[in-house]
Amino acid sequence: MPDNLKSGVLHPSFYEPEIHPSYQDLARHYDTAILPARVRKPRDKAKVEAGVLLAQRWILARLRHRKFFSLGELNAAIRPLVMALNAHPFQKLPGSRRSVFLSVDQPALKPLPAIRHEFAEWKVVTAGIDYHVEIAGHYYSVPYRFARQKLDARYTTTTVEIFHRGERVASHPRAFTKGQHSTQDVHLAPPHQKVAGWNAQRFLDWAQRIGPHTLAAIDHLLRSRRHPQQAYRAALGILRLEKTYGADRLEAACDRAIQLQSISWRSLNSILKNHRDRPPRKPTQSRLPAEHANLRGAHYYH
Repeated sequence: MPDNLKSGVLHPSFYEPEIHPSYQDLARHYDTAILPARVRKPRDKAKVEAGVLLAQRWILARLRHRKFFSLGELNAAIRPLVMALNAHPFQKLPGSRRSVFLSVDQPALKPLPAIRHEFAEWKVVTAGIDYHVEIAGHYYSVPYRFARQKLDARYTTTTVEIFHRGERVASHPRAFTKGQHSTQDVHLAPPHQKVAGWNAQRFLDWAQRIGPHTLAAIDHLLRSRRHPQQAYRAALGILRLEKTYGADRLEAACDRAIQLQSISWRSLNSILKNHRDRPPRKPTQSRLPAEHANLRGAHYYH
């Protein structure tokens, strides 16, 4: 029965509180129920509050004048005080906390799970036109039928899982290289099939309408990837630069990028932003006459 901390309870509610997915995973792994207390109702978890009070009086208060220089030294000082607190007899009931634990709680405890819990994070993602989702800068493929749909991603330090309405639709080993793709062949659409209206030929047709240099740049981009779908986002970003800078400037920028052998959205955007697509200006020559009052000549210094 926790408080409504944001990392544990996303939306407090007396009837249906929404538990954070990572916190719910932890509870499910240990077969535990999470019942958050009501907002601003500390009496809902009175035993916990009483436990905090006892720890402050019996442990922290006794150590308040001591200084510790390591975690091990601090634990060594806390351990006997905890044992003394648990062995202290109740005032109105028979036994102590330790005796009640041994007789009531310990027989009811379950063994720990055979597999250690692995912390997982959750994220709502949207599959792009290339039916890849982005997690921490890396792109993972999902079946092509989920292009442009919202999905739930669960990722740990070793695995990435993608869910659609609670059903797992993709799983990948976790990768940490930013800007790269993890693509499974079974997720790809047949070469002749358009997905959400997008395929390689559509990008080529769009680029051809702008100009031959743009067509060459997009064609190179699509051919440079193991799967053309991995270049869809970059190709779309390049072609959309036409709206900002115009077709003529984009065509000149693609020509410049081909000469530099640096064809990417980032490179082309930099070229256009810094006006490197335009030919350098020739230095203007002075129109002053060969002789005038400000030119003294060699005879002046003779």
